[in-house]
Amino acid sequence: MLDLITEQTLKKLGEKLNNSFASETAEEFLQTLLNLMGLMFTFHDGYRSNIKNFEGRYQFCSKDGEVTVAALFHDNRMEVVEKKIDRPDITITFRNGRTLLNFIMSPRQDILGSMLRHDVMTEGNLNYLYKFGFMAKQLQLMMPQLPR
Repeated sequence: MLDLITEQTLKKLGEKLNNSFASETAEEFLQTLLNLMGLMFTFHDGYRSNIKNFEGRYQFCSKDGEVTVAALFHDNRMEVVEKKIDRPDITITFRNGRTLLNFIMSPRQDILGSMLRHDVMTEGNLNYLYKFGFMAKQLQLMMPQLPR
């Protein structure tokens, strides 16, 4: 069970996520989403099972340079860095920050449609993208105050 401090922290991160979505600050939104994921990995056993023995290196960026964030999964943890990383397992490049927001918050993430519209380009193993989409959607369903 989550303690009061953890619940308050989750609530504040949820509010920050909502605010960054409303303000369309894509990098802040992505970082907040990743930080919220990290907190849930720490305190929620069921959610943490998503990264048990998972090793992965995600690079998120946008063509317009607005977004440059990486998520590194190792040792049953996740680390978020605001820079380009070496040897990502997948690089996900969004046309701009708005397309990143639309893709992550879409009720039905259509990676093929996004690629055909040139909203998203990927380089690397697409299974990592599907896994990330699943974890983001699972988090969204766990946090009813987040936008859907």
